[in-house]
Amino acid sequence: MGIRKGIKITLIIGISIVVLVPLVLIGLGRRLLHDSSIPQQELLFRADSAKTILAFFPHPDDEVTVAGTLMKMNNVGHRVILVCLTQGEAADTNGAYTPEELAEIRTLEMNHAAEVIGAEYLELLSYPDGGLANMGVDSIKSIALQAIQKFKPDALISYDSKVGLYGHPDHKLTGLALEQLFQDMVGKSGFSPRALFQVTLSPKQIDLAMKMSKGFQENYPIDPTQGLPNPSFYIKTTAYFDRVMEVVSGHASQAETLQDLLPYHDVVPGFIYSRIFDREYFYEVPTKKPPVQVAFR
Repeated sequence: MGIRKGIKITLIIGISIVVLVPLVLIGLGRRLLHDSSIPQQELLFRADSAKTILAFFPHPDDEVTVAGTLMKMNNVGHRVILVCLTQGEAADTNGAYTPEELAEIRTLEMNHAAEVIGAEYLELLSYPDGGLANMGVDSIKSIALQAIQKFKPDALISYDSKVGLYGHPDHKLTGLALEQLFQDMVGKSGFSPRALFQVTLSPKQIDLAMKMSKGFQENYPIDPTQGLPNPSFYIKTTAYFDRVMEVVSGHASQAETLQDLLPYHDVVPGFIYSRIFDREYFYEVPTKKPPVQVAFR
């Protein structure tokens, strides 16, 4: 009887540890990364009918930052369009590939990502990676306007206009171009978007990134007023974690870069990781003019 009781107590303790340790780690991770003051939204917007979302980014793999949200929006019936300005041929691979070879590889990777996300259409352009600044903001605005006229989106997603998430010049220019275009054109006849959402991070995520991420340490501005915009809200994406990781792993040529974005994702058990890195943060860009009536609100 004593042996049975001892086994029972041991099992209870073992099960308690197995259950409680992950919960404690999840709680600590969330406290480290997330701010309770930032509101949660179930979706980017509410709508009575299917709408079109255009995600406009400079490089293959930029869509990783919003992949869970795009999957969630697509899952409830909205149409997702991806536009990528470059083929990412200038990424550093330590000499493993020529720019031409890398462009081919990243094109395949981006096509895979679009399929996993559920995008209806991927427009992968071939402007120079790392050279968008030479084209100028007006050229990027013109390209964005062409995409908007072609796909007639109701909402836009891109980078912010000050930092470009972590300081990449192509990111900043793309975010600036789309922000200027949106603020100048919203509400005008023939311009379909009624909202622009920019990728951002919580203040706690920024603090951690400044300690852990080489990209942030080298490029993020010291002046906090020039940093990422404060989030308007976040979207929870836990249910889409496995598919997001499929997108991430599909960008195999950029594995080192994506470690900066999702540190230790290949080490920490998915059950724990998916409940810590379970939010995508957005800043909703205000309009310069009096608010327009947003059709999908």
